[in-house]
Amino acid sequence: MDRYSRRLFLQLGGVAAAAGALIPAAGAPIQGTDDVRTDSFSSLRRRWSEVTAGSGFDAAAEPYRTRLARLGTTAAGYRDTMAPAGASLWPDLAFPSFVATPKRLLSMARAYVLPGTGLTGDAKLAHAVATGVDHYRRQVYAADADQVGNWWHWQIGVPKTLLDAAVLIGSHLTGPQSEALRDAVDHFVPECRLDDYSGTSTGANRVDLCVVTLLRAILTSDPRKAVLAVSALSPVFPYVSEGDGFYRDGSFIQHTSIPYQGAYGASLLSGLATLFAVLRGSPWEIRHQNIYDMVERSFAPFVHDGFCMDLVRGRGVGRQPYGDHRRGREIASSILLLGDTASAAERARWKGMVKGWALRDTCEPMLKAAEGDDLAFHARLAAIMDDDAIPAADEPVGHRLPAMGARAVHRRPGWCAGLSMASYRIGHYEHGNGENLRGWHTGSGMLYWWAEGHGDQYSDSFWPTVDPYRLPGTTVSTRRLADGAGEAWGDTCPPARWVGGATDGMYATVGQHLNGFESTMEAFKSWFFLDDAVVCLGAAISGRDGVPVETIVDNRRTDALLTVDHEAGWAHIEGHGGYVVPACPRLNVLREKRTAGSAAVTQSSGPLTGGSGPVTRGPDPVTRAYTTLWLDHGVDPRSAGYVYLLLPGASLAETRARAADLGWARVLVNTGRRQGVQVPSLGITAVNFWNDGAAGGLTASAPCAVLVREKGDGTATLTVSDPRRDLSALTVTWNRPVTEILHGHPLLTSTTTGTNLTLTFGRLSDRGGGSQTVTVRLG
Repeated sequence: MDRYSRRLFLQLGGVAAAAGALIPAAGAPIQGTDDVRTDSFSSLRRRWSEVTAGSGFDAAAEPYRTRLARLGTTAAGYRDTMAPAGASLWPDLAFPSFVATPKRLLSMARAYVLPGTGLTGDAKLAHAVATGVDHYRRQVYAADADQVGNWWHWQIGVPKTLLDAAVLIGSHLTGPQSEALRDAVDHFVPECRLDDYSGTSTGANRVDLCVVTLLRAILTSDPRKAVLAVSALSPVFPYVSEGDGFYRDGSFIQHTSIPYQGAYGASLLSGLATLFAVLRGSPWEIRHQNIYDMVERSFAPFVHDGFCMDLVRGRGVGRQPYGDHRRGREIASSILLLGDTASAAERARWKGMVKGWALRDTCEPMLKAAEGDDLAFHARLAAIMDDDAIPAADEPVGHRLPAMGARAVHRRPGWCAGLSMASYRIGHYEHGNGENLRGWHTGSGMLYWWAEGHGDQYSDSFWPTVDPYRLPGTTVSTRRLADGAGEAWGDTCPPARWVGGATDGMYATVGQHLNGFESTMEAFKSWFFLDDAVVCLGAAISGRDGVPVETIVDNRRTDALLTVDHEAGWAHIEGHGGYVVPACPRLNVLREKRTAGSAAVTQSSGPLTGGSGPVTRGPDPVTRAYTTLWLDHGVDPRSAGYVYLLLPGASLAETRARAADLGWARVLVNTGRRQGVQVPSLGITAVNFWNDGAAGGLTASAPCAVLVREKGDGTATLTVSDPRRDLSALTVTWNRPVTEILHGHPLLTSTTTGTNLTLTFGRLSDRGGGSQTVTVRLG
């Protein structure tokens, strides 16, 4: 133990004792240093190659044979065209080439270790990789170089890729070359980077820095660095109540204020799954139950039919068409890899879940697409798909409301919806590195929804072509905004606190006190998520920007047949669904084709023409058709409102019938103080109390959300939440005879039954906006 840092060893042991989670597999004391060097690091090198380069497939079988042969051909081309010079390693890639040059070297290294490439174990190829790594280190990534530009390239991207390639080729990187690379990595990623869990050393970034540190340990067989890599992960695992990390409700935040399961979170999951697998059976074996729990609590809720919903993908939504499906595959791959170290029950559930995703992703079939992504993932997935003993899991029906991330997901048979909001702690949007420059209004109540057969609704060039002022579900001031308006990296939080809602796991009432982005616009918006509909209310909509304020009922990427009955107050898009718009401003309709690429986006006509210049997304223009439905609240409204129903997947006849059934959903109140509905057929009464007050037989002593469901068997549930997260006490009264409390709640401080039900709750502020449910027997 004398060759280890006592401080790091105690840190590791302390975390293990406190959390019961970080497990030095060999126990304490750790085996001798000589044994660690000769046995453990040889094993780590082998495991790293198996886990990251790929294993578990027959190299002579298709599609592996063709894919491996193609990799060999590509690697040979890189080897033959490599021409080290002062300004480049390849003539077509001028330095610094932070991504492309290291990536080519890694491709060559993988061709060296993988079977079937025609270059497996080829010493000349390995020597070329070593030459290239050392040349890049000397010319760009030298220990005395200045860190210029994006820190990520210097501390994560470049060292991770160079070290990966170096570990794969093993001793072909000479001692002096290894030492020089070690010194460069130590210069740009010093140990002090892992001392403080803050800034750019949190969440996914921290995991990546630990991966770099572990690779650095493997490179030079340094057990002290291996301990550091593992111990520095300890702040990633506990749940947080603010800032970056995982929250108990399943939210994952990066950059302080952006829900990011579909980008940084996916990277974190991949990094941890890799570390858990590589370190398994070593002196530094590690696992943590919180990470296994987050698979189904944090990631799975935002994967629908194999794709990851854009509402948790941050600034990366517009990087490439079908990026949501690619991210879904990456999450699925990480889950299956993580399953190797999980319990048997978890592993079985996850296999069924991923199989269901793969079967339902018909837009970009997962198994076929995996051929070009990751051979090891393809092998795992193919084995699951071919195993009849593994049942494919259906999409889970119900509602998930991770309030700390200001997101909501609702699943019903045949359709799914997702809601994106902004609050005092969650930004309207994030831009940075020139990405997502027009995502201004994605936090203004954007309502995504997918019906059967439309898993590509937001996948196929939606973001570069959609009108950024008319995102579905949002209420916005049409004031023109500059590209990249507001602070970068997610610092775009509005002041409003009441954002969230209450759910009983099946239905939900969700609300947002909306302050418009860089606007005087203000609105109170509510959504009531039901069996075959979402009831949408807006109230107290005001603005002083001197421009119209609009609510976008929808903006579908389609040119399907549109039918509108203004007199009856409904609209229908064939193959998509219907809309009922009673007692509201006249529904406006626009059918247009919008183009992005080398030409400017074609804006809609009238006062909304213009913008902030062309959106360039590559050399070729992309054109998509849109059907836009919106309500115009006029210029500088004082107290406008709206009511409409979204009917995902509804036929024309079903839409017409729902519009004629005026009593199906009754609006109880729609003001800036309260919004509520009653749906008799479902036994639901739901109210968002923006202030204390009464509505629909419910009375609340303070701002809250209340959802009541009478179940038809003589029982009912009453669910409440504190979206503002500031209540020390809350009293809710339901004007309904109740005989007894069947299932209470730990926060209940007093109850009264009889002709009315009165419930008093204690400190809801400690529950992170989460829902608290009480079950009662009706009188």
